[in-house]
Amino acid sequence: MAPSHALRCCKRALNWVPVLFINLVIGWSYYAYVVELCVYTIPNDAERISYLVIFHICLIMFIWSYWKTIWVTPAEPSKAFGLPRAEKDQFEREERAEVQQEILKKVARNLPIYTRTAGGAVRYCDPCQVIKPDRCHHCSTCERCVLKMDHHCPWVNNCVGFSNYKYFILFLGYATLYCIVICATVIQYFIKFWRKLLPDTHAKFHILFLFFVAALFSISIVSLLSYHLWLVGKNRTTIEAFRAPVFINGPDRNGFSLGFRRNMAEVFGDQPKYWFFPVFSGLGDGHSFVTRLVHIDPEQANNIVQQNGKSCSAVDGATNVCQPENNEQHTMDNNKTGHADSVAIETEP
Repeated sequence: MAPSHALRCCKRALNWVPVLFINLVIGWSYYAYVVELCVYTIPNDAERISYLVIFHICLIMFIWSYWKTIWVTPAEPSKAFGLPRAEKDQFEREERAEVQQEILKKVARNLPIYTRTAGGAVRYCDPCQVIKPDRCHHCSTCERCVLKMDHHCPWVNNCVGFSNYKYFILFLGYATLYCIVICATVIQYFIKFWRKLLPDTHAKFHILFLFFVAALFSISIVSLLSYHLWLVGKNRTTIEAFRAPVFINGPDRNGFSLGFRRNMAEVFGDQPKYWFFPVFSGLGDGHSFVTRLVHIDPEQANNIVQQNGKSCSAVDGATNVCQPENNEQHTMDNNKTGHADSVAIETEP
């Protein structure tokens, strides 16, 4: 027991090494830019002040979004997705997998769940003992189920999911902006030092190295930022990009896509004033999502829509996604049962 506990503590400590490295790089870049460049190298006061103002604005937004990504606890499934005591006891006593599935299906009927395993079974997490909500996955590093899990990021030592995905994207965006600002303002002094137009001082090494580091980081971060913005536009997680979610009717890579604008709103919200700040503004609760049900009869779907009092809007050409008429909620919630209705229509070609 003791060695196992010690190993786990060492592993948790080692997980913070990438975060420590990033913070050391940020700390050194701050010293190199503010002290070596602005204080010792730039002769013009107006240029120095303008550089410092722009630099600190980018730095504050970068650090703010970075630490929000690190410290926001990944959202977990609510107790509603756990098995009731009677069904839990029956599930634990039962050894036959098919009977266990029948128990899970019985409980899942009252939950807003539309995805299944590749074999068509209800997704259940044994370590957490919960029925997994749509887009929820178990993280072996964090040892918990994470709502709308995207991936576990070692650079923030945290799972990126429903609760902090916006912060992660803003972190990448402001990190890119931070590096670009450094490159754009340092390049003229980099060239002067490189061509020996400025005297060799202790600032030379810092400025030359600062430009190279910022340029390399900006190239790598831009590619990662572009990929995640593409995922947001398609309403996919990294996991779903590699393995399409499986619905009752089969796999559908675009099963959660509602069109570009609505997909962006799911992460950033529908109020532009919050888009560029690391505060939560996304839609929904992470437990249920509007889905597209394939191979449904259009007339039958229209009857369902009329009964539920919903209105449909065209999405992605041939697909209509039904949403509440007040357009305020991401799903239609039933406060008594916790069930979320999600109806979508795909017209036949």
